Amino acid sequence: MIREVTEASFQQDVIDRSHEVPVVVDFWAEWCGPCRQLGPALEAEAGRRSDSVDLAKVDVDSNQDLAQRFGIQGIPAVKAFVDGAVSEEFTGAIPPVQVKAFFDALAPSEADVLAASDDEASLRRALELDPAHREAAIRLARLLLAGGDADGAGAVLTAFEDDFEASAILARIELGADDPAAAAIAARDEGDVERALELLQEQIAAADDPDRVDLLRRVMVGIFTELGPTSELARDHRRRLALAIT
Repeated sequence: MIREVTEASFQQDVIDRSHEVPVVVDFWAEWCGPCRQLGPALEAEAGRRSDSVDLAKVDVDSNQDLAQRFGIQGIPAVKAFVDGAVSEEFTGAIPPVQVKAFFDALAPSEADVLAASDDEASLRRALELDPAHREAAIRLARLLLAGGDADGAGAVLTAFEDDFEASAILARIELGADDPAAAAIAARDEGDVERALELLQEQIAAADDPDRVDLLRRVMVGIFTELGPTSELARDHRRRLALAIT
């Protein structure tokens, strides 16, 4: 729910309502360029969570007492109220991806909830709701690939080619099930990433086709991404990979 809130309605629409669902308050003004830039992103994320988050917009020019009460010194200023108090806040026009993360911390969208599922129908619905939802796309592609639908998996990832994990899946599809690296990929799917990386290193060392080496590299980079930036295993194999392909 998105509504204009005034000093007279703030108690009911924000404080009282925040005991039922989180309420994100956008302190803004008509003359504020960054406010107009941020507003659509706030409204889009609130719209994705229409049953779980409210968005309240407070014009600071018309509601100066509210602005003073909450220490608004620069706009746009965004504050999230939970159980009657401010729980999260930021000032300034931040990128849409950060706006999404702000709302995610308060309440996941319907697409986020569906993207955590392991069934095809839920994942497809998540992508209908949010075509840019990478987690849903990657999870669905892995599910389709495991079921033997390589073409379907590739089609799902068409818009995500620049994502490392998506690129790794696309590389797997291009390598094919009969590639000598199949044992490494099977080890990864079984959760033995250490063995998978060792086997991939062996395949790269033995390969003489630059295109195949690049596909194997992409599979490895996808595993590095899954392991995360603090993984010693990923760091070790990343160094070895760099030496092997130079």
